[in-house]
Amino acid sequence: MDRSAHFRSRRPALVVAMAVVAAAALTLAGCSSGSGGKKAEEGGSNASAGKANTPRMTVALVTHQSAGDTFWDIVRKGAEAAAAKDNIKLIYSADPNAGQQAGFVQNAVDQRVDGIAVTLAKPDAMKDVVGKAKAAGIPVVGLNSGLSDWKRLGLLQFFGQDETVAGEAFGKKLNEVGAKKAVCVIQEQGNIGLTQRCDGVKKTFSGTTETLYVNGADMPSVKSTITAKLKQDKSIDYVVTLGAPFALTAVQSVGDAGSKARIATFDLNKSLAGAVEKGTIQFAVDQQPYLQGYLAIDSLWLYKNNGNYSGGGEQPVLTGPAFVDKSNVGKVAEFAAKGTR
Repeated sequence: MDRSAHFRSRRPALVVAMAVVAAAALTLAGCSSGSGGKKAEEGGSNASAGKANTPRMTVALVTHQSAGDTFWDIVRKGAEAAAAKDNIKLIYSADPNAGQQAGFVQNAVDQRVDGIAVTLAKPDAMKDVVGKAKAAGIPVVGLNSGLSDWKRLGLLQFFGQDETVAGEAFGKKLNEVGAKKAVCVIQEQGNIGLTQRCDGVKKTFSGTTETLYVNGADMPSVKSTITAKLKQDKSIDYVVTLGAPFALTAVQSVGDAGSKARIATFDLNKSLAGAVEKGTIQFAVDQQPYLQGYLAIDSLWLYKNNGNYSGGGEQPVLTGPAFVDKSNVGKVAEFAAKGTR
């Protein structure tokens, strides 16, 4: 990908100086099925020769993944690759409900894991349980959601993109393509990162922006809600979605509504990359979820075995944003086909 497409955060960005992802043949570490947090042992017969010989660690990765959201499959693949390389047993659990997510973090504390990586989509709901992890001497790092709150909650490090900056870059891109009226579709109310994206778009987009809330856990409802909005307002010329599955659903909504609106989105996956190639999606913002998962898990290994802090505990490690459009999607699609972009 053309790295000139990256937008720098207004905060001092950190140049990542961490280990490069090991070969694709790495054996994946044990992880839970679904959101139950059930452990599975790693099968090490095909482990890479570069695998760490440090003592076995157990690390919990707890996210706010909703069922069917393929974005998190990519995050998880990155985490599994790092776990395989670093001789880590990975426990994965997820729930979009903040109370349930906090409960999974508490389970990890009770199990006395060696480290926790957590998303902070609803940071105030995670504050107490993160404090319990710290009190138990368990290092906690953040990824994906919570850039504005990770230091306040006392996390060691954070890996992700500045959602406000990403939104502002998106708004400028809409100006460049001549958009006049956009609807920004939020699939989870109360998710601070999603709100920051739409707020960023509004700040820099010179046209009119409306916010449309949908139930991201019910894709047929997402489709019907977007369709109804497009039928009601024919002046909408761009639908802005905040995740690849919702962008692909919006394509159907545009057709059902007989609308001429175009679609652009945050985040991508294999199907979304294909849609950009075909022109049914105009562009996407990539925050590199594989990198977020990989760096979060690897950072806990580095902290335990060498006392390292990425960013010195003061600055986040930024993984995005970067635009993917017809000019560069061909290269990105190669990796998306493998499920790592």
